[in-house]
Amino acid sequence: MAAVDDAIAGGTVPVRVYRPLPAADGPAGVVVYTHGGGWRLGDLDGFDRIARALCAGSGHHVISVDYRLAPEHPFPAAKDDLLTVVDWAVDAATADGYGWDGERVVLVGDSAGAQLTAAATRYRRGRICAQILAYPALDATMSGASYDAFGPETMLTRKDMELCWTDYAGGLDPSDPELSPGLAEDLEGLPPAMIVLASHDVLRDDGVAYAERLRMAGVEVVLREVPGHVHGFLRWAGVVDAAGETLAAMGTYAAAAIAR
Repeated sequence: MAAVDDAIAGGTVPVRVYRPLPAADGPAGVVVYTHGGGWRLGDLDGFDRIARALCAGSGHHVISVDYRLAPEHPFPAAKDDLLTVVDWAVDAATADGYGWDGERVVLVGDSAGAQLTAAATRYRRGRICAQILAYPALDATMSGASYDAFGPETMLTRKDMELCWTDYAGGLDPSDPELSPGLAEDLEGLPPAMIVLASHDVLRDDGVAYAERLRMAGVEVVLREVPGHVHGFLRWAGVVDAAGETLAAMGTYAAAAIAR
């Protein structure tokens, strides 16, 4: 069970901080979690279960980020909010106040939150121990074959993603790596990555392609595809075994990165 406190990171971004009970042995780190929802939906309460699972699974603090949503706040608002939270987390005063090491930070995100996580990891290269991306949206050009392989029965469609990308992009070129981290070429020196995929998800190939690009850049990658599941399955933790098992694996990966 985690102890929970709400705070305002950097004076502007609402966050929820989960403190592990009991804490992991060794140096205390922090996991910054960014929720999904197509950049348009979601809040701290709606993704509380995932944040708690990450806290329990890692044995470390978790910061859940309540970033601004599109279309009222298009790119780069959400990215800027996450960067504000990351900077707040690594700040010595924050780290000392909560009791974690500001040099032991792991970024985690699912879906749209994974896109933000991948972007923030590039911006804070050298400050992040690891990145964990669950069914990430990484290519606004939607060029992966999986975009056309699945229909409404798999929870998320190509049309859904067109609407999400349009609302978030704010007119930015879809091929711009600022919007599409999966198309970035400057991947050398990024931290190790765990990428979680759902087998029946239009975003599956975004994650597959990014894993390959990271490996080509010399980045260590763990790729975990969960068979028979659709986009967003982590929210079913406590009901679907694979969701709980995957979140536990994500927590274990985060803990190992923090302990290095």
